[in-house]
Amino acid sequence: MYHPYFRGKQFELITIRETAVLMAGADFVPIIEPVKEALGGLERTLKAICDAGGRAIVIVNPYHGDHQEDGIGITNLLQTDYIGNDAISAGILLRADMTLAAAIDAYEAHKDHNPTFVHAGFTWQKGLADYLGVDLAASRNVFIEEHANTLYRKHYDGSTRILVRDGFKRRKNSEYGKIPFEEFSELHLTYADMNMAGFGDFLIVGDSYSETGGPAYAVAIHLTFIDPEKDDVMFVYHFVSTTNDTPTDPAGKFAQALKKLIDKLDSGTSKLLETEAIQEFRDLHAKGHFPGLGYVKKLSMMHHIETLANYLS
Repeated sequence: MYHPYFRGKQFELITIRETAVLMAGADFVPIIEPVKEALGGLERTLKAICDAGGRAIVIVNPYHGDHQEDGIGITNLLQTDYIGNDAISAGILLRADMTLAAAIDAYEAHKDHNPTFVHAGFTWQKGLADYLGVDLAASRNVFIEEHANTLYRKHYDGSTRILVRDGFKRRKNSEYGKIPFEEFSELHLTYADMNMAGFGDFLIVGDSYSETGGPAYAVAIHLTFIDPEKDDVMFVYHFVSTTNDTPTDPAGKFAQALKKLIDKLDSGTSKLLETEAIQEFRDLHAKGHFPGLGYVKKLSMMHHIETLANYLS
């Protein structure tokens, strides 16, 4: 059903581990694109998923990060620990620079790893569908909506199809201060109408990738909510620090953003689900503690997963 797309940085992997039981119970299937050379965190994450009885898709040819030139380490990990384990699928990322021959080679090399195609700019869609032939119906195809329009997706009719939409609009943190909240997505309501077996998104991070976050002139807390008064469409709040003119004092800026969040929660009009992540935000406010920006992002991602799990249960 729901397929959250993660880039495998530290706090993304921690988010998956800490929500593994919840995601397994909700039949959520995370897509993980490993971006760090060391694979220990990925190994622990996949173990947590399998221990919880869940499933995951692991990109074996990442476009971003340390494995973009050679994903052999990821393939070896799957070959060593997950051969024949249908819970872990090898994700084959089909980008614009990938030839049909390379896509076929990757598919044949990972046939024993329960492969999933992730379409993200590929231009040989008809050729690949023709190559799969009678195997097309048994294939799984994840489409990044921006790169795979309706006509593109039509070539894979009859297969298991998942549509991933980037609902998060990327801006400088300070600019979110002018936009208290905005629409995130209605895909959780409409994916079946497009003959999709499931849907996904890039959580509150978005599809853009950077190795480091850079200095925080402003601190923003992004939290999603489903609005029953607007046909259950999902929106996202942006709680932004008041101070945004220098890259100093991230702890003070977090406190400013957090106070705005708590004030909204206490108003009784937020429509935010009181998730475990929200409770932790409340605890941080009560203690006056700043856990670091990566941890804050982790809580926002956890809240997003908890919100969708609650809605779809």
